[in-house]
Amino acid sequence: MFTHVTVGANDIEASRKFYDAALGALGIDAGAGPDAKGRYWWRTRMGAFAIGAPIDGEPACHANGGTIGFAAKDADVVKAFHDAGVAAGGTAIEDPPGPREGPFGTLNLAYLRDPSGNKICALHRVG
Repeated sequence: MFTHVTVGANDIEASRKFYDAALGALGIDAGAGPDAKGRYWWRTRMGAFAIGAPIDGEPACHANGGTIGFAAKDADVVKAFHDAGVAAGGTAIEDPPGPREGPFGTLNLAYLRDPSGNKICALHRVG
């Protein structure tokens, strides 16, 4: 459904370090860049994710109510994503990493805020 997602970052290097660690725990290579607009890109065969300063010159801010979810291959990787993100300057939010029961079955989830306040999660669907 999506080709790419881009989020704003106020401290590009802090955000790059955070995403290299958190996405690296998911098996995604380090971000490439910066490009001509100062953005870093993490690419997979399924799509791309980028960080950068807002093009309009205003400060980056997070989407209230927005979440970006990244696929994880198993529950251990969900936990590794969480731990790597916290160690690299992210903030743990919501419940600790682990299983959640819901209308879509059991999901292993971990939620973080990146250095600019964007809400992200790692998700592994059980079964």
